[in-house]
Amino acid sequence: MQLQKLTEQVALLSRQVAAFIRTESLRFTEAEVENKGLNNLVSYVDKQAEQRFVDGLKELLPEAGFIAEEGTGERTGGLNWIIDPLDGTTNFVHGVPCYCTSVALVQGSEVLLGVVLEVTRDECFSAWQGGGAWLNGKPVRVSGRSHLQDSLLATGFPYDDFGFESEYMDLLRELMHRTRGIRRLGSAAADLAYVACGRFEAFYEYGLNSWDVAAGVILVREAGGRVSGFHPTKDPVFDEEIVASNSAIHEELLEVIERSWQRQDS
Repeated sequence: MQLQKLTEQVALLSRQVAAFIRTESLRFTEAEVENKGLNNLVSYVDKQAEQRFVDGLKELLPEAGFIAEEGTGERTGGLNWIIDPLDGTTNFVHGVPCYCTSVALVQGSEVLLGVVLEVTRDECFSAWQGGGAWLNGKPVRVSGRSHLQDSLLATGFPYDDFGFESEYMDLLRELMHRTRGIRRLGSAAADLAYVACGRFEAFYEYGLNSWDVAAGVILVREAGGRVSGFHPTKDPVFDEEIVASNSAIHEELLEVIERSWQRQDS
């Protein structure tokens, strides 16, 4: 596969889908929202955007399967596209300007390429294995800050899985004192893209799905950052927990997480 060319084609498709989302945002009403579960929203915009991605990606790579948030397409045992057609649906529904499309290609659990497009800012982040990370055609790198105390972090809060609420609040409390600040954008894809381009030094969260993070994982890695689970044995794409950083603060951040999160494995 020519990963660079394929990434450029996915970026073009992402821009087309983002244009559709942008247009629909002007006429969208909350009456058109469904609940998939507790605080888990979906709209016709999510579903139609996903179908547009699936149709377009089938033409680019017919042999690949799909792991898509709204269930469009079928997964294969080899190559799969991982799609979040609208990461930040709650923001979209409420008119909050931060939501993304996110597309990655994986071989098993290995991410080969990823494209995240932040719709309201028209920022297209892209990366492929060995090709670096890019924002609207210009190369980006993670930040150079080397101390947690000087760092700006991003996180998200669980909306339906509160099994580790106490541990997570303990972690948040400690990081409030140990960092320059913590932000919550409401889109994990955007959080990871912002780590890749140096706006955040790190992002951490649990309870996420592969479509929330797959594209962002390769963005951060290709931008010079590091991505892991909360524990070394965890896969950040498929094991529902992720720590992504500029590399320099990664070990310091993991030490803080381990102190607050130790009860998870007990």
